[in-house]
Amino acid sequence: MKTNTCFKLLLTSCAALALLAGQTAQAQAQGLDMNGYMRAGPGSTKKNASRACYGLAGPGLKYRHGNECDFYAEFGLVKSGKIEGLEYKTTVMPNLWNGATDAGSASTSLAQLYVEGKGFDIAPEATFWAGKRFLGRADVHIVDTYFTILDGVGAGVEMPLAGYKLGLSYLHSDSSATQGVDRFNVDVSGIAVNPGGTLRVLGTLTRANFNGGSTGLGLTVQHDQDNFLDLGGANTLWLQYAQGSAGLDGNFGPVAGQSGDKSWRIAETLTWQKGPLGGQALALFQHDKHAGGGSLRSTSLGGRVSYALSKHFKLLAELGHSTRKPSGAATEKLTKFSFGPALAIGPDFWSRPELRLYVTTASWNQAANLGAGPGGVTGLGDGKTRGTSVGAQFEIWF
Repeated sequence: MKTNTCFKLLLTSCAALALLAGQTAQAQAQGLDMNGYMRAGPGSTKKNASRACYGLAGPGLKYRHGNECDFYAEFGLVKSGKIEGLEYKTTVMPNLWNGATDAGSASTSLAQLYVEGKGFDIAPEATFWAGKRFLGRADVHIVDTYFTILDGVGAGVEMPLAGYKLGLSYLHSDSSATQGVDRFNVDVSGIAVNPGGTLRVLGTLTRANFNGGSTGLGLTVQHDQDNFLDLGGANTLWLQYAQGSAGLDGNFGPVAGQSGDKSWRIAETLTWQKGPLGGQALALFQHDKHAGGGSLRSTSLGGRVSYALSKHFKLLAELGHSTRKPSGAATEKLTKFSFGPALAIGPDFWSRPELRLYVTTASWNQAANLGAGPGGVTGLGDGKTRGTSVGAQFEIWF
């Protein structure tokens, strides 16, 4: 779909949402809610280079502040109600993405389309759902990575059980006209293990139902700690293992993954807010081993800090270092730093909407260019190992 067409679609959607927002009383009476997320902004790199962003391939290896060359928007409409004691909710969420600032082609899709209900006589406390949805997400914002993500098309049930929550789901993916994969997830969360700390245990089983496809299994243990070290934020630790066609994040893994393919990951993220100083940091190590030989080790260490000079004005800085070491090849290395002011509705790290100016600089080695393919890290194919970008961006969720 062409960009102009997508903009028309976006404007039409925004107009519809504005109309709905203007009818607040009626919307509340009918149980209609809205939510969404948007980011976009202009940027420039150098002469003969429209724009460049810097990161290595892999989850958690690209730090996003002043380092996003795309724009993205999603708009959710949620209709909830109650009929004869049965609670129900319908969610529809279209989204829009363009990999460039204002060129190339944009794409639209339905990110979510599902219905859930609670109060059925066979299990009054259980919530049943079916359709396409976001499910079980847990992310690290500064690298735009969900380390736990159960999204997909399927059906499932969530219910309280012995003081915690149990989620069971079946999802199916058509990778092509002839290749399909089934996935089963068992998600147990809210297990109190220490003061302010809860545990989540997620099991994944996949089955590729085509010739040459494999089964897969995965296990994630996630610990969430409120107000870690009395810093006013939280800490999340993931221990994850997967093999075959299962993904480390609890989602589908490689369609062609073999039973002997194995991966494990440890990731920890810390958020804080003490007075005017807020931020988020990440430490990650991942190891992937392939059945046919060869392996890959990835690391990521970095963080973003926010310092409020007033209620609405703050300074942002972000530093991240990432590496990838394929077996038999040199280690790919990339370091990225960004700095700039921001306007927001409040002084905290998570205050949104946020309007930013930034300067981003990065350096990397030739091994990173080789690992990124013919275009190198920047996609420009110029063989450079250093770059600087400037620009502006807004980000909002609601």
